[in-house]
Amino acid sequence: MTKHRNPLPTVDVIIEMVSSEKPSQGLTGGGIVLVERKNQPRGWALPGGFVDYGEPLAAAARREAREETGLEIELIEQFHAYSDPTRDPRQHTISTVYLARASGTPVGADDALRARVFTRATLPGNLVFDHQQILADYFEYREHGKRPPASR
Repeated sequence: MTKHRNPLPTVDVIIEMVSSEKPSQGLTGGGIVLVERKNQPRGWALPGGFVDYGEPLAAAARREAREETGLEIELIEQFHAYSDPTRDPRQHTISTVYLARASGTPVGADDALRARVFTRATLPGNLVFDHQQILADYFEYREHGKRPPASR
């Protein structure tokens, strides 16, 4: 008899930093938060992680953001789901990606070595998982209102 296997649910959060002086202006003007991972695969990533059993997706997004960056976030919207079986080299995962905003200074914690704010022009080259594609989709959405195709 074949054992049934399912992909694991995860969340990722694109945290848009907002100036405390002008919280309603240009969400991407302050940049977005990435974390440098302590564990394999090593590199820079969106804050995120696995959804706990019994935990709603939005709660998992807020928890992971807080654990990895120290920021209390405001979820703006559920952006897109990414399900390519090769998106995570460790195992098949499906990520629900949220857009959020926060102010303050991100600090790496939990399984993040550090957290930093990047703009599109300053993104690091060693993004892990499919986060380069997610961020390309995000910037396309923010600049042109175009959502990613359903096939991602």
